Amino acid sequence: MTATIERPGPEPVAPAPRQRRKGWLAQLLLRLHFMAGILVGPFILVAALSGAAYAVTPALEPLVYAHELRAPITSSTAPLAEQIAVAEEVVGDEGELVAVRPAPNPGDTTRVMFTGEGLGESYTRAIFVDPGTAEVRGDLPVYGTSGAMPLRSAVDQIHRSLGLGDFGRLYSELAASWLGVVALAGIALWVVRIRKARRKKEMLRPEPGAKGYRRTFSWHASTGVWLLLGALFLSATGITWSQFGGENVTGLRAALSWQTPSVSTTLTGGGGAADEHAGHGMAQAAAGVDDLGAFDEVLAVAQTVNVNTGLVEIKPPADADSAWTVTEIQRSFPTEVDAVAIDGATLQVVDRVDFADYPFMAKLARWGIDTHMGSMFGLPNQILLVVTALGIAAMVVFGYVMWWQRRPTTGRRMRMGRPAPEGALAKAPWWGLAAVIAVGAVIGWFLPLLGWTLVAFIVLDAVLTAARPVRTAPPAPASADGPSR
Repeated sequence: MTATIERPGPEPVAPAPRQRRKGWLAQLLLRLHFMAGILVGPFILVAALSGAAYAVTPALEPLVYAHELRAPITSSTAPLAEQIAVAEEVVGDEGELVAVRPAPNPGDTTRVMFTGEGLGESYTRAIFVDPGTAEVRGDLPVYGTSGAMPLRSAVDQIHRSLGLGDFGRLYSELAASWLGVVALAGIALWVVRIRKARRKKEMLRPEPGAKGYRRTFSWHASTGVWLLLGALFLSATGITWSQFGGENVTGLRAALSWQTPSVSTTLTGGGGAADEHAGHGMAQAAAGVDDLGAFDEVLAVAQTVNVNTGLVEIKPPADADSAWTVTEIQRSFPTEVDAVAIDGATLQVVDRVDFADYPFMAKLARWGIDTHMGSMFGLPNQILLVVTALGIAAMVVFGYVMWWQRRPTTGRRMRMGRPAPEGALAKAPWWGLAAVIAVGAVIGWFLPLLGWTLVAFIVLDAVLTAARPVRTAPPAPASADGPSR
């Protein structure tokens, strides 16, 4: 009987492992955080440094412009009519009277404000008058309701538009929009990392003893978590001034009745809504005022109604059918922005608006903007802004240093660092991809510039992924025993 020898058949081929989809969101956030930091980092860096400089200028103005802003304290004060008349002699026919800001405290000067040839939008020509002697102490252009002096207004123009006007405002909108995105992506990555970290406290402070990339990363991550709220606040309030997103914010507030109420100057009644960003704007030129004594009379009436702070602005009527307005302009805490409209012929109150009656969201907008500008809480507010802005600038620098430290150490020495891994969207499940598209569409509608650049980043990421050579696995080595027979 012949034995039958059974030869083993071919081993079953194991099915190819399914593509792992776990962790695609963290990878997408890392990629977004990396690309936005690299490409938009310069905009954020300039905005942060210029913002820090702007926060310092309110403290510098009393020193740089001491002669214009301060005057010897005297026992008597000249009427506003006399102070205005002196200022009009200086200006002559070169400008029209726009507003008057009486000296708020003893030792301060009065500002008599005019239009002027060659002044930019929102600028006025301010004549600084000693209220005690009615002598002129200065003649300078000032900017906006904040009354920024030339130093602060110059820094402000750099911060807002790099001095390039409306086109330059795109830079600040990019910085403000992407600052929030980068911050949120960064904190999400921080949460993922701290859950896996053995020593969690190292994620809250720079890691002692660390070197190289690890040391830079510890500074970047720990600084970011402490600055998160400040970065989000600056991003949100900065967007309200942006060219495209700001218009949508204004429209949303109007639709939800969150607008800032304004005093009506129509003698026959009416009303309206104002934009609190008038802090960066100024009223148009008013018609000439023949009776300068009306300034004193109108102010006296307003002080019996709702004007109870020294920081006020008096505006003459724009025409015969309009009323005078007296508005508080104290933006520090507590906020004093009450306003009253007065008929100059009868000295009767036409309308009044009190900050206490503002809608809550209008109050919140007012407080947020004034805090962003450093005027809400004075010096402590300004110090906090400087620290936050410099911290954001440092994080941008840390990011670039980390990129450089991740560069290949062999081959060409000038090669850049390794990027974050790409292809996260390809690994995402259908619902994840749909969520990304939906979020992107909402962002693109509300913040168009952010949406456009976000689409550009995704397209660039896809191109880079497609252009990268596909690495194929090497063939399996042959068996040492040779092929089976």
